[in-house]
Amino acid sequence: MFAKTFVNITRFKFSTPISKFHISSKRSEIQKMTRLRVVDNSEIGKQAMAEGKPPRCIQVYNKTGIGKIGDKILVAIKGEKKKAILVGLKQNQLSKVPKFDSNNIVLIDDTGSPLGTRIHVPIPTILRTILKEKTHGKGVDYTKLLGIASRFV
Repeated sequence: MFAKTFVNITRFKFSTPISKFHISSKRSEIQKMTRLRVVDNSEIGKQAMAEGKPPRCIQVYNKTGIGKIGDKILVAIKGEKKKAILVGLKQNQLSKVPKFDSNNIVLIDDTGSPLGTRIHVPIPTILRTILKEKTHGKGVDYTKLLGIASRFV
């Protein structure tokens, strides 16, 4: 009924050996040297984004080294080190957590208060519960960050 066809792979000649192809999966997560987008109106963030030199992650402050929404990271921006909170990620998220088109951060100082006065993009509502847990546990105050957000998704 159906004819079985077999192809002999040895008769094909490849220009490059097969072992040189990289077949690992694409990683879409926040780790070291990931480019980020500043979404608040802090002066240093506006200058870096206008010059086309977005900040890069140089440290993720958690055990795995992979950033998720609400994690604190250290970024290199315009030759300086600043701390930031991840407020939107490109990677696939859990249910009821939106997926964004870019990796968004809000710059903060050492006490946890934001450097800007307004956040331009909507931030996920799950961030309220995540930052609430981190506020009580670590002694820093992230409630100001939630207060300057104009929209929630």
